[in-house]
Amino acid sequence: MGLDIRWPIGLMFSLIGALLVITGLLNGADARSLNINVNLWWGVVLLVFGVLMLLGAMRSRKTPPPA
Repeated sequence: MGLDIRWPIGLMFSLIGALLVITGLLNGADARSLNINVNLWWGVVLLVFGVLMLLGAMRSRKTPPPA
């Protein structure tokens, strides 16, 4: 099979996570809930998940297919 589903999932989550991190940094004091910057923290979580998906997709490509 040609397409590993981890590529588009990793790209999507990484992009959304990066946008949320940027939004959280730019709107630091304005967008707080219970004194927590929700955009920043959820952006970090999504970015880490997206990077893990991309690393998993890159790692699986390096292993040869079973014979």
